[in-house]
Amino acid sequence: MNKVVRVQFKKYGRVHDFDSGHFVLKKNDIVLVETEQGPTLGIVCNEPKRRCEKLPERPIGKIFRLANQKDIDKFEKKCQSEKDVYVFCYGKIKERSLPMSLVSVERLFDGSKIIIFFTADGRVDFRELVKDLVQRFRTRVEMRQIGVRHQAKMVGALGSCGRQLCCASFLNNFAPVSIRMAKEQNLSLKPSKISGMCGRLMCCLTYEYAYYEGVKKHFPKIGKKVNTKHGQGKVIRQNVLRATFTIIIDPGEEIEVSCDDIIKDEALQKNTERSNH
Repeated sequence: MNKVVRVQFKKYGRVHDFDSGHFVLKKNDIVLVETEQGPTLGIVCNEPKRRCEKLPERPIGKIFRLANQKDIDKFEKKCQSEKDVYVFCYGKIKERSLPMSLVSVERLFDGSKIIIFFTADGRVDFRELVKDLVQRFRTRVEMRQIGVRHQAKMVGALGSCGRQLCCASFLNNFAPVSIRMAKEQNLSLKPSKISGMCGRLMCCLTYEYAYYEGVKKHFPKIGKKVNTKHGQGKVIRQNVLRATFTIIIDPGEEIEVSCDDIIKDEALQKNTERSNH
């Protein structure tokens, strides 16, 4: 099988796997690839590697050819055109007082279409705006309304963790996120603590949720009374990662007990009750 390379289309954007075919490629090579939107240029991000046998087989695109100077000049012209379209479109939105926010502009490599990405609270009548764009740039125009999560994915930023946003770097799809996930992980419920740059709940709340949910099935619930070698107490806190509970004893003393200790003590209590009967 041919080797696989990772190709990046935009600076700091996501990378995609491509079959290198018969081409001898190296890192930082500029290549022309075929995508769903047609041909475009990308930069090779790594040295070609053989596909790992453990990875599931899935169809990937192929490198069309190495880019030449003509392709590079055409790509730079496309990028400049996108900036011109953005400035013009932004001005027309303000001029017509349209209730929409311009996010990004993408012009296909072959120049056959311009895609305008925007956000809005509801439906927007942008027919006159499209006429202005077609008259000015003489090409097809597609208006695409996106949500705030997709806006963050396209624009990119640094999250509260100090790293690039997950949606802008590696996430392919947005998984449903609920406030229950934060509660299950004993996180602060302040919106500023659990909200991402898009204003929605952070995608990373889903990463460890399944682990917490699975482990907590074997834990006594908060508020339940349990028996330990220190006496009977009530569970007031759980530490899932350490597999321990904080228990308050009747006099008001707090102690930390491991999950295994609780189970052993309860089993011992049942055996004791059976022998007494």
